[in-house]
Amino acid sequence: MDKLGADKSAIMKLVQSKQEKFWKISDAIWSYAELGLEEFKSSKLLADTLEAAGFKVQRGAAGMPTAIVASWSYGTGKPVIGYLGEYDALPMLSQKAGAITHEPVVPGAPGHGCGHNTMGTMQIMTVIAMKEFMQKKGINGTLKFFGSPAEETLVSRPYMVRDGLFEGLDAVIDNHAGGDFSTSYGVSGNAMYSFTVSYAGRTAHAGGVPWMGRSATDAVELMHAGTERMREHVQPTARIHWVTTEGGEAPNVVPDRATTWYFVRDTDKYVEADYKWVMECAAAAAQMTQTTYKSKVLTAIHQRYSNKGLAELLFENMKAVGKPEYTKEEVAWAKSLQRGFGFPEKGLDYPIRLEKPETKFSGGSSDVGEVTLLAPCATIRYPTRAAGEFPSHHWTVTTCGITSIAHKGITAGAQVAALTTYDLLTQPDVLAKIQKEFAASSKKNPYRSYLPADAEPPLGFNAALMAKYLPEMAKHYINP
Repeated sequence: MDKLGADKSAIMKLVQSKQEKFWKISDAIWSYAELGLEEFKSSKLLADTLEAAGFKVQRGAAGMPTAIVASWSYGTGKPVIGYLGEYDALPMLSQKAGAITHEPVVPGAPGHGCGHNTMGTMQIMTVIAMKEFMQKKGINGTLKFFGSPAEETLVSRPYMVRDGLFEGLDAVIDNHAGGDFSTSYGVSGNAMYSFTVSYAGRTAHAGGVPWMGRSATDAVELMHAGTERMREHVQPTARIHWVTTEGGEAPNVVPDRATTWYFVRDTDKYVEADYKWVMECAAAAAQMTQTTYKSKVLTAIHQRYSNKGLAELLFENMKAVGKPEYTKEEVAWAKSLQRGFGFPEKGLDYPIRLEKPETKFSGGSSDVGEVTLLAPCATIRYPTRAAGEFPSHHWTVTTCGITSIAHKGITAGAQVAALTTYDLLTQPDVLAKIQKEFAASSKKNPYRSYLPADAEPPLGFNAALMAKYLPEMAKHYINP
């Protein structure tokens, strides 16, 4: 720490001094494992912590009860630095912490299989520590935390953008849990439309008078058949996937209701054309079955355009912070988890790296892309799990979520974010360079929302699924 200079060494120590409290907050959110737009306990815990630390907190931002915007200013209030944080879980990923085989806490229930329990926590740890440091040193600026629910379904940020919540930001620090310490810049991931199509037909006795009915389920299946035939003729970057959420209740009654939920992904260049083609399949299916249909866009987002200058600054501070120090027991545990899947036994050996624009395509999506088109933004990926080939959205991520490995990753990530905040607040030439790059990028890629004018956040979309498991899950809550 002494090589960093007095101020940065003090920031490192200040963040570390707060870690026990925030590790407990992360553990509690891991135990709540709340699905998107149902993160009532998680968002309340984060909001209450921020208010207690002196932040002004807006709850229920952009019409979403679990969305948060928290801000604090000192002096001139400039520059304004934003921080993105997530806290939603995933279906079907319940898992006992530290178990190296699949052992759900509550079978079938949600779990934090992407590390989001650490992410909102890491960011509020950063802003609360930096508020204290800015007051002590008299550093001007504004810190704004954006608690963004339902990232796994890419819902919150398009609506938060539409409500103007990201206006006036000078730079934005994003974060994500992972198996290494890294950041990146350039265009990555896929744009996406998420929407439902619901068909209405007529019931009839399926054996006695089937000609009197019109099957809504047939319409859904024909829509699926149409979009499956698209696959040969869309770009290699396209990803089209669906689930049938409603499709009849008994085989002897012609179903008059059926619904399918689609994700259509592609680059910004092609995604709108793909979506239009899929909707043409939806209309054709209705014609073929003499049914009617309604579609509803749940969310629609762009690719990610990460800022090179900010990523480079994050990388320099990653190298300054360094990897956490791991015990022999932690390394052995990570290797045992890797061994069980036949992965290379790397333990906790990973590089600190800066990734240049991707040459290998990744088909995933994140609504962080919306923010990258409005302000300079880059992501800290910090180590909270065993290194290597473990995929996100898997129980092996859940099992790591409240281990000492995850705890150390939270602290290291917050230290990088705090040091980067200090640089942005105190080095106007560095910030100016980052903003100049963003201005040039914005001319090439001006922001335009993909959301239809009548789109609204799909509140309650996960309510029934969450309610199904909540009574048993509540027995295992961790007290922060």
